[in-house]
Amino acid sequence: YEIRLPYPDHPDRFDSWSMALCRESVTGRCYWEVEWVGDGGSGVDIGVTYKSISRKGGGPESAVGRNNQSWSLFCSPDYCSFWHNNIETVLPVVNISNTIGVYVDHSAGILSFYSVSDTMSLIHRVQTTFTQPLCAVFGFDRQTAVKLSRRLNNPDVLHILNPDILQALLLRRMMMS
Repeated sequence: YEIRLPYPDHPDRFDSWSMALCRESVTGRCYWEVEWVGDGGSGVDIGVTYKSISRKGGGPESAVGRNNQSWSLFCSPDYCSFWHNNIETVLPVVNISNTIGVYVDHSAGILSFYSVSDTMSLIHRVQTTFTQPLCAVFGFDRQTAVKLSRRLNNPDVLHILNPDILQALLLRRMMMS
């Protein structure tokens, strides 16, 4: 059964999907890590979207990865896929970590997802053209949860101005594990 909390309607709130959208947008290079938990066939969507994504209705126009406004990695304990424009790409990932690293280079049009544990391994990378600032977005259900990781000693999305800084950060992250 579903419990509806008595929140008043708000134009920025998704009214049909369980999603959280970060307030701050990404226009440069950024890296963040997301910790997730899921039960059985349930999973989470970890991705990016334009702020202009529709928030109303239960169709693909307001579901992360199911429209041309958003890109999403779907993770469950035994399945992983990438979604964009309602096209699913099943990924041959085995034993995906419960920590996912997300890297965005907005001007280069790069979006990468990493499985982060003792090592970092690339799950999926896309090259596209981003036409608007991006926001981190998370989709979940009653058997799943997501949170921004604090392992990087900074709970916020990290803005990276220099590619060498990203490389040093990733190396530092691997050494800390």
